[in-house]
Amino acid sequence: MARTKRPSARDDTRAGLVKTAAGRNRPPASAQPASAYIIKAPDPNVERHTLAVIVSNEPGVLARVIGLFSGRGYNIESLTVAAVNEDESISRITVVTTGTPMIIEQIKNQLDRLVPVSDVHDLTAEGAFVERELALVKVVAKARSHERRESLRMAEIFGADVVDTTTASFGFAMTGSPAKVQAFIELMRALGKTEVVRSGVVAIARGPKAL
Repeated sequence: MARTKRPSARDDTRAGLVKTAAGRNRPPASAQPASAYIIKAPDPNVERHTLAVIVSNEPGVLARVIGLFSGRGYNIESLTVAAVNEDESISRITVVTTGTPMIIEQIKNQLDRLVPVSDVHDLTAEGAFVERELALVKVVAKARSHERRESLRMAEIFGADVVDTTTASFGFAMTGSPAKVQAFIELMRALGKTEVVRSGVVAIARGPKAL
């Protein structure tokens, strides 16, 4: 009768097994299966650009622009649009997007090919520009509470206007750079329950040149 050879401790070591307290073999910790989630480090080449897109003010234009971004997987951080000339035949779309320099160039080229688009300007690349954003922030705070007094103090420091008040809440209008608006919102959130509405970024180039 053939005998079955029992694996020795040396065989277990060669196989990469570790003996547990219960006498069972298991793979070492380093041999455990890797996580199914892959966390990628942020790409240092990703840039934030503000684009001014001049388009004909006609139905479906905004849908075409948004469709271009969504169809190709481009990111939109902020988008605003409004008519800008006297007869309201021309609209200006301000888009804040992120991507590598190659992606930014692709976005500008693709936008320039759309039929209703008459001009595309990369304000970030063309020089100095001013950008502003409006936020409406409601803070729920009880009457005579520390949070209520602190919200008024923070609003005064940031230059926010009180646009609504009740015995249990304040409504503030804050205008400034996106970074300043974000800082104000974070401070208000630390004081209690908040409701936030943001307009998105509008931007214009500095100097005498007009688009």
